[in-house]
Amino acid sequence: MMTKKIVEENALTEKPKSKLLVVDDREDNLLSIETILNKDGYIIKTANSGRAALKILLKEQDFTLILMDVQMPDLSGFETATLIYERDVLKHIPIIFITAQDYGEESVFKGYQMGGVDYIYKPINPDLLRAKVTVFAELYEKNNRLLAQEQKLILANQDLEKELKERLIFEEKINLLNQQLTENVTQLKSTNEELERFAYVTSHDLQEPLRKIMIFGDMLATKYGSTLEDEGHSYVDRMVKASRRMQMLIKNILAFSRASKNTEAFEDTDLNSLLEGVLSDLEVFIEQKKATINIRKLPELKLIPNQFRQLLQNLIVNAIKFSKENTTPCIDIYAEKIKGSDIPDANHDLRNDDYYRILIKDNGIGFEQKYADRIFIIFQRLHTFDHFEGTGIGLSICKKIAEQHNGFISATSIVNKGTTFSVCIPVVQPN
Repeated sequence: MMTKKIVEENALTEKPKSKLLVVDDREDNLLSIETILNKDGYIIKTANSGRAALKILLKEQDFTLILMDVQMPDLSGFETATLIYERDVLKHIPIIFITAQDYGEESVFKGYQMGGVDYIYKPINPDLLRAKVTVFAELYEKNNRLLAQEQKLILANQDLEKELKERLIFEEKINLLNQQLTENVTQLKSTNEELERFAYVTSHDLQEPLRKIMIFGDMLATKYGSTLEDEGHSYVDRMVKASRRMQMLIKNILAFSRASKNTEAFEDTDLNSLLEGVLSDLEVFIEQKKATINIRKLPELKLIPNQFRQLLQNLIVNAIKFSKENTTPCIDIYAEKIKGSDIPDANHDLRNDDYYRILIKDNGIGFEQKYADRIFIIFQRLHTFDHFEGTGIGLSICKKIAEQHNGFISATSIVNKGTTFSVCIPVVQPN
């Protein structure tokens, strides 16, 4: 099998044999030349007249060289050469004239004008004949190789032009898509800004009539409470509670709107001091719930203090609020240094960046892990208001704040075991 493969490869790489046309009106001369050149392995065709040569050349044009006698009856070698070179397909074949006469310079020049490339004189010197044929055969083969290479280069250039044209078309499409994407992003940004302004203005404008409802509700309960029946008291109480829920909702919508547009600068912030202020604000709530909070030393980071304070407060309030009945809420707060590759949501460009992961872990009611993404969507709640108070905006605010800090927030939870919130913030904020 290996031998067969080598033979096939050699057959492919072996150069083709040169093909010669010998034209002479004498058979002995044809035989003599054929005998001399056969030693070099040429393919030789013979013609005993100019007309016979022309007939052969009508069917075959792949000759390397023509050896042609000058003195022939009917058509001379010069006349035959003239007729041969009238056809473009034959102009590439060199002709060596063979003559028994020692022509003068004028006749030799005429032969060259007819298209001849050289002369050989009779009686023929075998070594000289072989040498001259070898030279022209090699030149012919080299020329053919150059032509073949030129053809390859032309084809390669055509392919390259086609590829460049296709690439330009592709780049134009990409540019058009990028332009459309940029326009869509700009439009989306504008729409979001309008929605945020609308939410802010609407929420702000709702506060004044809401305050009046609450004031008049309290006045109604205080001033006319004695004249109201139990059903009337129930109505007033429900009105006041609904007003307070609405007030909380408006407050959270305003907080969400503020978190969406950051106008504050990053500052070097000691998380320990920031957390201490949050716990001080929640002191009464923590004591009411008899919650235990364990804190390990936290790092100093570049933060927007007011926003991050809101994030910590929301997460701690959540941890206490969703505690189990008859179980003391226990919350652990700590931090660890990690790489971007440890954050599932981080893209590839951030894999080698350093982050601090701040964890807030509780022993509360937990939730099914399949809802881990849903809890960060605005107005999404896993429990009814009757079971746990809230507006469904607090965790959405936390997500916005984490994003404003070029960070990530996620949650892992087990039902009746507890929940751990993870907030990842870059050690060095990008410029």
